[in-house]
Amino acid sequence: MPKTAVEKLNTLQEPKFVKELPARVAHWGPPGASMVISTPKMVESMVAQIPKGKLLTMTGLRDALAHHHNTTIACPITTGIFLGIVAKAAAEREMMGAKRVTPWWRVLKADGSLNEKMPGGLQEHKKRLAAEGFQIEKKGKASLAVSGFERKLFTFTA
Repeated sequence: MPKTAVEKLNTLQEPKFVKELPARVAHWGPPGASMVISTPKMVESMVAQIPKGKLLTMTGLRDALAHHHNTTIACPITTGIFLGIVAKAAAEREMMGAKRVTPWWRVLKADGSLNEKMPGGLQEHKKRLAAEGFQIEKKGKASLAVSGFERKLFTFTA
């Protein structure tokens, strides 16, 4: 039987470090860049710090993870996967009666767009952001974005 998102989140893992990016992903960072492949638990810890009324982009999340682990970058692929685990675990916890969960909806794509891959898709993402007072606008044919998201970005303190 497959693991639940909560089980995946709570699986003990250690971050992995890549001292120099392999050629196939060298374009992810500057020459000589180092990379962290964080953990779902670390992503949850970072997202849990975003206060109501503030937002974070995936770029900001990856930058915070890289800074925390003293690397140049955080893996963009696994960070996205781990945010999905965090969001699905929050949805599972809500189904079990939790009133407060990790605010995954406060994390946007780099351009301020909502993420259709999160639980409930764009409509759930929009509903949660609107409930916190954010204005949502159409972006292109099928996407949605937070109006003026740049003015509401959260910054981690060292």
